[in-house]
Amino acid sequence: MRIFSVAFFGHRYVDDILKVERLLEKQIREIIDENEYVEFLVGRNGDFDRCVSSTVLRVRKNHRDDNSAHVLVLPYLTAEYINNEKSFRDYYTDVEISHAASIAHPKSAIQIRNREMIDRANLVICYVERARGGAWRAAEYAAKRGKKVINLANEKNA
Repeated sequence: MRIFSVAFFGHRYVDDILKVERLLEKQIREIIDENEYVEFLVGRNGDFDRCVSSTVLRVRKNHRDDNSAHVLVLPYLTAEYINNEKSFRDYYTDVEISHAASIAHPKSAIQIRNREMIDRANLVICYVERARGGAWRAAEYAAKRGKKVINLANEKNA
C-alpha cells in the first residue's frame, strides 16, 4: 500500500479560524479521495494545529475514515501527554515522539521535529501570513527540499 503523508504548519495565532477550516476541509477531502492511504502529520502548538486536527477529525467522521490516519508528532514527552495519554490516544489515530528532537536542546526540539515531518511528507500544507517564525521557516525548508507546499494564506476563495 502506498502511503501519502501530509505535514501541516501554521502560525500559533490565526485571526479567521472559520476561513482556515473551510480551506483545510477542501484540501483534506481531496487528499483522502485521491490517495490510497493518507497519514496526516500534525503538531499541537497553536491555533492552526488545532484547526487542522479538528478538521481532519470532522472530515474522517463525515466523509471517509477507512484510508487515513491522524498522527500527532510530538517533539518530546510533555506533562500534558503523560498525564492524559488515554485521551490523546483516543483523539489521535497514533502518537509519535520524535527521537532526534527529544534528545536535543528544548529550544531546537520543535524545529527538529518539523524538519522530520517535512522530510517524511509528500505534501506540506501551511498557513503562513508573515515571513518570520517557525511556520515560515518550516515552509521555507520544505520548499528547499523540493516538497510541494500549499500555503492556505494565499488562497482567495474561502
